Amino acid sequence: MEATLKKTAIKTKEGGEQGRILARVQSLFFDNLSIIVFLIIWEIAPRIGLVPQTFISPPTLVLSTLWDLVANGIMIIHVKASLLRALFGFVLAAVVGIPLGFFLGGWFRLFERIVTPVLRLLAEVNPFSLFPVFILIFGIGEISKVSMIFWVCLWPILLNTITGVQNVDELLVKSARSMGVTAANMFFKVVLPAASPGIFHGLKTSCNTAFFMLIAAEMIGASSGLGWLVFNAQNNYQIPKLFATTVTISVLGLSLNYLFAELEKRIINWKENAPEY
Repeated sequence: MEATLKKTAIKTKEGGEQGRILARVQSLFFDNLSIIVFLIIWEIAPRIGLVPQTFISPPTLVLSTLWDLVANGIMIIHVKASLLRALFGFVLAAVVGIPLGFFLGGWFRLFERIVTPVLRLLAEVNPFSLFPVFILIFGIGEISKVSMIFWVCLWPILLNTITGVQNVDELLVKSARSMGVTAANMFFKVVLPAASPGIFHGLKTSCNTAFFMLIAAEMIGASSGLGWLVFNAQNNYQIPKLFATTVTISVLGLSLNYLFAELEKRIINWKENAPEY
C-alpha cells in the first residue's frame, strides 16, 4: 500500500512538472508568436519574389552572412570598437552627471531651480546639429565621438539624478537625523538607496541613447565600428552584410536593456523586500 502511494505521488509530481514545462513552452510560444510569423514572412517574401531579394535579404542569408563575419573576426573588431567608444563616453557622463545631480538636487536646490531651465534646453538640443562643432573642436578622431556620446548621456543621467534626490522621502531623512546618523551614513544608507531608482532610469536611458547615437556618428566620420560597417555595406551594395550588421546592432541594444534590467533588480532589491503597510 505504501509503495503504491509513493508511486502515485511520484507520478503526480512528474505530471505536475510536465504540466509546468508545457505551460511555460506555450507561454513562450504565444509571447513570441508575432516574431515567429514576422520571420516566416520575411523568409518567404524574398524567396517567392514578393519583394526583390536585391533589396531585402531573407533571414537565413542574413544569419549565414553574420556567421561568416563573426568567424573571420570582422564583426568582433567592429563591435569592440563601437562598444569601447560608447563605454568611455557613458562612464565619463556618469562620473560627472551623478555627483553633480546630487549636489544640485540635495545641497544647492535654489541654484538648481535657476539652472534647470537651461539644462533642459541643452538636453533638447539635437546632438547631430552639434556634431560639426565637436569635429571642429576635437577633430575627426576618437575624441569627437566620445565627446558626442558624453554630451548625449550627460543630460538623462544628470536630470534623473536630480529628480531622484529631490524625491527622497523627507520622513526618512528626519528619522535618520533623529537617530543620530552621521552624514556619511545618511548619504550611503538613506539618500543613495532612495534616489537609486531615478539614477538607474537615467543610466538605462543614456546607455541606449549612447549606443544608437554612436552608430549614427560612425556613419559620418569613422573607419571602424558598426556604424561604419553599415555605411560601407550600403555604399558597396552588400545587402546581406547590411542586414547582418543591423541585426547585430539590434541584438546588442536588447542585450544592454536586459543587462540594466538585471542590474536594477539585483542592486535595488530593497523595493521588493520593503514591507507594505
